[in-house]
Amino acid sequence: MSLLKDRDFLLLFAGQGISRFGDGLYTAATAWLAWSLTGSPTAVAVVSVAAFAPAFAATFVFASYADRRDRRKLMIATDLARVAVVAAASVLLFLGLLNLSLLVATTALLALIGAPFTPARNAIVTQIVPDDRLQQANGLLQVAFRAAFFIGPLALAPLLAFGSLQSVLAVNGLTFLGSAAAVAAIRVTRPAPVGGRTGLWSDLAAGLRAVRAAPDVLVVITTFVLALALTNGFLTVGLVAVVGQGGRYGLLLGVAGIAEVVGALALAGLRIRGLALAAVLAWALLGVFRAPLGTVTSHTVAAVLLAATGLASALTDIPLIALVQQRIPSRHLAKALGLWEAGVAGALAISPFVASAAITLAGVRDAFLLSGAAVVVLVAVAALTLCLGARRSDRGPSVPADGTAGAAAPAGRAAITAEPE
Repeated sequence: MSLLKDRDFLLLFAGQGISRFGDGLYTAATAWLAWSLTGSPTAVAVVSVAAFAPAFAATFVFASYADRRDRRKLMIATDLARVAVVAAASVLLFLGLLNLSLLVATTALLALIGAPFTPARNAIVTQIVPDDRLQQANGLLQVAFRAAFFIGPLALAPLLAFGSLQSVLAVNGLTFLGSAAAVAAIRVTRPAPVGGRTGLWSDLAAGLRAVRAAPDVLVVITTFVLALALTNGFLTVGLVAVVGQGGRYGLLLGVAGIAEVVGALALAGLRIRGLALAAVLAWALLGVFRAPLGTVTSHTVAAVLLAATGLASALTDIPLIALVQQRIPSRHLAKALGLWEAGVAGALAISPFVASAAITLAGVRDAFLLSGAAVVVLVAVAALTLCLGARRSDRGPSVPADGTAGAAAPAGRAAITAEPE
């Protein structure tokens, strides 16, 4: 855990933990506010979609600015802009003017403003941490992100008990200020610009070519997005149908969240050689343990299965981020991470509908089994693709698609044996 002794990494770790706490709090607060304003579950769903749709549409495009501008300054500006939006929402709420339409618009605007933040944050790690510590850094950051986001909704009840929704929004605004202050104190060296000034669309095209030049990265990102679409809705819609009781539902979600934190903490101390293959196979593990959930009658067994899937979930994204950070040139790194984040947002938006449709058509038991089986098949195809790519790479060097010779190792070989140098 020596990375936490590094001043700049500690600032990033603490600042983004504070930011994720605010994200978790805001997510719970907007859902509750939508329900308070309308009493309609549909309204809650609309607000939830508003939080994901802009990120799906804009993250990859806006990530280009994180590659062509100062990532640190972009993160600070994004945080300060979100403070202004939250402050405006708080004033509207105080004046009794905040209706559902304005709540949806505010949530969507916050998501749109925040679109470049996560790619910039994940990309700036490479400017702070040596290559051989990237996996540990990503593991520690995920511990902060997951734990803080998990605590955020838990803070909603005491804040409402001793204050009001305005105080909740005020706390959320303070978390953005805390994040901005921490990032402002970080000392980073901006990578030297390569070539002349590049326009937005030319830069986006170059970013896509860089991802295509690293087939293992493309396979892992595609697998992650498809698997998330197949499984995430079952953690919300499906689990409600299995448990049928609010208190136990919340408890089981908490078990899964704690397991993800524990998994991220464990991965921070491990050294994974095959980053791409590990990230893909983790989804198979998640599918295997998720599939029987629809058949269990014991909440203890359900908790054990969810704990296992939580541990597997930590293994899906930490190796992915480290792989992208190693395989994609710095000038395209935020775009590659933005492509992943956009896919995640899209998957999160459609996954509840996938789960709901599967349960309606096949019933809870068979829907869970089908979801798990589909993920295992997806993983088998992805793993086979990675292995075939490794064999082709062994026969001869790959040719980079965007003229970045020497910027990345041969794709197939890296998929199986990549590790921090």
